[in-house]
Amino acid sequence: MNTQLSPSPEDLSIMAMRHFNKKDYKNASDLFLKALDGFKKNNDEIMVAETKNNLSVAFLLLGDSQAALDYAQGTDTIFKEFNDNKRQAMALGNQAAAYEALNRIPEAIERYKQSSEILMDSDENELRSYLLKNLSTLQLKHGQQLEAVATMQAAMNSKKKLSLKEKVLKKLLDTPFRLMR
Repeated sequence: MNTQLSPSPEDLSIMAMRHFNKKDYKNASDLFLKALDGFKKNNDEIMVAETKNNLSVAFLLLGDSQAALDYAQGTDTIFKEFNDNKRQAMALGNQAAAYEALNRIPEAIERYKQSSEILMDSDENELRSYLLKNLSTLQLKHGQQLEAVATMQAAMNSKKKLSLKEKVLKKLLDTPFRLMR
């Protein structure tokens, strides 16, 4: 008789992350789905939201942008209820990436802006810079050149340590604004 216990949702999440880190997104998503069921059964609202965000990223990388959006939707409000600004911003960033992949650009831009604003007064400079760079690229692609330049400048200003390439870019971005003053 086999009395082996089923893995806990936490264990399933750990296994899923191992697959995810190996770029095995299919197995990762399968394990995240099993973990999600377990977290739902345990009424663990924050882990349900976290797992949905993990699923969102996995499905985005698998090319299923609609599933990515479906899983990310609403998770930001759960994190907001728990005063978890970092994960709230990441959830909005996941939604933005899914909207962008679905070519729903206005929604993507709005989510990137919301995400960035949440992180403005936090210590999450790298994450904020990453989100702002994505927003800037999206703005540039869609004819919002001035906004893109300002957003990229904000991305550079939010980072504490810039690479050589970023230092050069920052200097180039700062020049027109200095000249206008």
